[in-house]
Amino acid sequence: MSTTSSNRTDRLHRDHVAAPGSPSAAAVKVVAAELYFLPVETRVPLKFGAETLTSVTCARTKVTVVGADGRTAVGWGETPLSVQWLWPSKTPLEWRNERLQGFCARLADRWASFQVEGHPLEIGHAFQEQVLEQELERFNSEAPDHEPMPLLASLACCASFDIAVYDAYGSLHGVPVFDTLNSRFMANDLSAYLEADPDVEADFNGLYPQDYLLKADRPESLVAWHLVGGLDPIDSLDLSGAEPSDGHPVLLTDWIRRDGLSCLKIKLRGVDAEWDYDRLVRVGQVAEQVEHLTADFNCTVTDPAYVVEILDRLKAEEPEIYDRILYIEQPFPYDLEEHVIDVHEVSKRKLLLMDESAHNWRLVRLGRSRGWTGVALKTCKTLTGALLSLCWAKAHGMEVMVQDLTNPMLAQAPHVLLAAHSQTLMGVETNAMQFYPSASDAEAEVHPGLYRRREGRINLSSLKGPGFGYRIDEMHRKLPAPAAVFGVRT
Repeated sequence: MSTTSSNRTDRLHRDHVAAPGSPSAAAVKVVAAELYFLPVETRVPLKFGAETLTSVTCARTKVTVVGADGRTAVGWGETPLSVQWLWPSKTPLEWRNERLQGFCARLADRWASFQVEGHPLEIGHAFQEQVLEQELERFNSEAPDHEPMPLLASLACCASFDIAVYDAYGSLHGVPVFDTLNSRFMANDLSAYLEADPDVEADFNGLYPQDYLLKADRPESLVAWHLVGGLDPIDSLDLSGAEPSDGHPVLLTDWIRRDGLSCLKIKLRGVDAEWDYDRLVRVGQVAEQVEHLTADFNCTVTDPAYVVEILDRLKAEEPEIYDRILYIEQPFPYDLEEHVIDVHEVSKRKLLLMDESAHNWRLVRLGRSRGWTGVALKTCKTLTGALLSLCWAKAHGMEVMVQDLTNPMLAQAPHVLLAAHSQTLMGVETNAMQFYPSASDAEAEVHPGLYRRREGRINLSSLKGPGFGYRIDEMHRKLPAPAAVFGVRT
């Protein structure tokens, strides 16, 4: 998405957002930020659209907040900077990666000096409205002869800080993050941020995020979706002899057997209908015991007829496989303003979920007007943005899922907690254990159920205590020297 077009959408609707109220007694302010980069190598390649991921740098951040009474607390956040997904391009990968890391360092400074006080959602929303896009414009203007960084990439750079503020807030007040999303802690209800469509009887006055989340205790385990990448071997016919021998499965059939999988997400090309159809059929036949499937075209389709023809052919020739498809994920380019595509014919057949397009609730609203019927939430686009999109979507009868960005280490915890509280269509996508399982060894010593799927599920019962329940002091993770430090360190 171009920065210009996304700004146009946000500014068009900004005047309709109510001014926030005074900070509550539980308000905090960020006073320091630290940034670390953790490189990770994949054990097998992961194909994203036209590009292939073989390594990733994770941005881990530590923020310090101060409360009204002068007490301080620290919090942690983490996001994988998966360049191929965040910034698909033909420009050199290393250059894009360096730009992402440079922008992360710039945001560390801005977060440490940001003067807004409040709940993390109030702070995160204000940061995105007042700082992020303006900083992105400035950053891009400093390299006018180079390809501009897209908004999606800037959101990922921002996300680890946004997440860390939530963790610090929960730690300061001694409560889990998802127990703070209510009037006890927040000065503003959702009407300060969201506006309902006129065709829906929805009123956000007096409502808070907690009103759209699970009312009962969170589940201690979730159904896990396994990613079938475009290069993943399905059975022995696909083996090349170059596969790793590290004790983890390689073949899809072995993954299903070992982890007891019941849900598969199938990556498709979107530019080769015969290959895509054959891939769906082949996976569906090999995984006949798997209950649910979904197809992810990764923004490569430009004509809804492409998807419609595959689905109709599948329904006619392989009805059992067709029936197992729970939803279709983001077939079309994610700049909704540049690519005006009516998708109703697809969503008549299957639930159609926005993913890359859903940068914020305003774009979810635009998508709904075009025929999209659900949204795939990702913490890598900020937890603040995910929560507001979730509330708007549910108020308008849209379905939600929580999707992975191959989240290892700390990034896994907020990701699965969002899913646990969101009442998703079906569980959560989680695939870091497929592509870089050893990356999370230190965290798995404390949370073994988060990083290994058993009987088709992950277990999050070990996430206990305030904030996100990381229990980071129990982990033996040696961090590199910080890439950036701003504010008063603790």
